[in-house]
Amino acid sequence: MDRARTRVRAAYRRIAEVDRPEVWIALRPEHEVAADAEEADARAAAGEPLPLAGLTLAVKGNIDVAGLDTTAGCPAYAYRPAADAPAVAALRAAGAVVLGTTNMDQFATGLVGTRSPYGAVRNAVAPERVSGGSSAGSAVAVALGIADLALGTDTAGSGRVPAAFNGVVGLKPTRGLVPTEGVVPACAGLDCVSVFARTIPEARRALALLASPTPPPRRPGPWRVAVARRADLGELDPGWAEAYERAAARLTAAGAEVQAIDLAPFSDTAALLYEGAFVAERYTAVGDFIDSHVGAADLDPTVARIITAARGLPAHRLFADQRRLAELRTRAAAELADADALLLPTAPGHPTLADVAGDPVGANTRLGRFTNSANLLDLCAIAVPAGQLAGLPFGVMLLGPAHCDDRIAEIAALLEPPLRVAVVGAHLTGQPLNHQLRDLGAQLHLATTTAPAYRLYALDTTPRKPGLVRVAEGGAAIEAEVWALPAAALGRFLAALPRPMVLGSVELADGTDAPGFLCEPGALKDAKDITDHGGWRGYLAALGH
Repeated sequence: MDRARTRVRAAYRRIAEVDRPEVWIALRPEHEVAADAEEADARAAAGEPLPLAGLTLAVKGNIDVAGLDTTAGCPAYAYRPAADAPAVAALRAAGAVVLGTTNMDQFATGLVGTRSPYGAVRNAVAPERVSGGSSAGSAVAVALGIADLALGTDTAGSGRVPAAFNGVVGLKPTRGLVPTEGVVPACAGLDCVSVFARTIPEARRALALLASPTPPPRRPGPWRVAVARRADLGELDPGWAEAYERAAARLTAAGAEVQAIDLAPFSDTAALLYEGAFVAERYTAVGDFIDSHVGAADLDPTVARIITAARGLPAHRLFADQRRLAELRTRAAAELADADALLLPTAPGHPTLADVAGDPVGANTRLGRFTNSANLLDLCAIAVPAGQLAGLPFGVMLLGPAHCDDRIAEIAALLEPPLRVAVVGAHLTGQPLNHQLRDLGAQLHLATTTAPAYRLYALDTTPRKPGLVRVAEGGAAIEAEVWALPAAALGRFLAALPRPMVLGSVELADGTDAPGFLCEPGALKDAKDITDHGGWRGYLAALGH
């Protein structure tokens, strides 16, 4: 078994194909990563449980990886750690193999992904747009299919904004849940290690290996989700308010109770992060280094200005802001009441590289409107894709009380676009197994037929069911229904799939394909060809049923 080695070869082929050198600060040689993969394969073959065996991992450049320089996006700051950060070590112990360290906004100060001497990280979908930051390279490595998982950090939205801009999942755990040892601090009291993945289950599996949140009890009943009124969202890019409202409507359709709240305490808290005294903690982290390297080519000038500006903040202002934050926390908690989560757009818009170059501070400030408050208010968060607008990924974010990380991930799963499933037999409307679809929240999307490329057989099974087989010649159009099934429910639906049925791709009358039930060829030995009846219901009608 060489699952891990096969995945590593595919990752390095993908690296060559996409030609995005700006994603990486340090990319390990393929032979070194292959050696780690060989070790993971050997451990798995020996029976060691490795939940991440065969998966590739990218690590943000401010998180320690043994054997690679930790730079935090500044070459002059580099040091060589003797050991992995605990978060890296945990995922490696589970079988993941590290590809390298990824590019970032220097000292994790930025939400754009352009503030780096290693180059601006371009968006995975639209290279003229920003990737988002500061965990820019980590998000893009996952979005481009290079890494299966990536670690980032999130103080003001650095694990969520790039997730939204690149169409992946960004999970920001409860503050303090995942150890931050071995992480260059931005604001040590607020920093979180975050996870990027292409799906919610993958992100949750990684978090489970890093920590085990214990959620507080909740009142029984459906999920309760708070939303913002459109007027409270402020100015958004064209179409973004409508896309946000569609996401809220999707939660309602999935059975959640949705209630509008006053967003003011969250917005006021977000402003405190950089406009108040809390930014002084960034100077505490790296201010002495920046002061001693004034004018150095390695220093991003915008980052240096932001951090050194905090040098002169008076201590009394910090105490005033702490008092103000306590008041805002009380107001925010009152607004959330017993809501399980708050749904917001992850960002108010998606700037181009040119937009950021023209206004590096203003463009960045705008991006933190919805994300800046999470850690100050001690909320967990997850950013998830919610469709596309004008060919660009659009994302929303769910925030929840501390230690409700799994809870908000379950709610976020309701936002995943439904999957189309084609059925031709016992799952059709009115047939005995149709309830399996409805019980899982599926809705009838389309009554149609297959393309004229199939034969239908009555199988010798109990209960009776048909078998659909694609043929090269002599095919016909077979009656079919297409059901929209919540993505999270597909696994449960397939678990009930009996042999000789198998999941395959069914071509429909309009030329599109949908997953559907086909039949193993070996089951046709004693089966009756019923194609001329046009479908399963036509055959049953002919039998008098």
